[in-house]
Amino acid sequence: MPATQMDGVKLVCAVCGQMNRVPAARLAENPKCGACGEALVDGKVAELDAAAHDKAIRGDGLPLLVDYWAPWCGPCRAMAPEFAKAARTLAPAARLMKLNTEDHPEVAQRTGIRGIPALVLYRNGREVARLAGARPSAEIAAFVHQHIG
Repeated sequence: MPATQMDGVKLVCAVCGQMNRVPAARLAENPKCGACGEALVDGKVAELDAAAHDKAIRGDGLPLLVDYWAPWCGPCRAMAPEFAKAARTLAPAARLMKLNTEDHPEVAQRTGIRGIPALVLYRNGREVARLAGARPSAEIAAFVHQHIG
């Protein structure tokens, strides 16, 4: 049976890890987490920990682009403002988040990250595509649009 707009879209809060269900028609209204009150689709890049990462890539109802990065990586730091610009451009159609591979090396190993920055697009619990290296915001947005239609 096809999902209706009333069924809602499942979104994981990057702050507390709570799964939220938001009516699709209300995604552009800056919905907040029912548990902690954090914005769920505000066009800002959220920092993930390992648990929120795993829950989000498995359960998020919107396409999710994760930037795997580290603070010592010059190209990662240089791309951060471009990634943030892309997040504003893509909201509420997609969510952009970051995972610090230095703090969470087990996640980087599990997801097969070999070099950073690495952008991995997830949709419906599956990896859709990867993009390596620092990119301008327009290229990041084009990459997401190319793979989500």
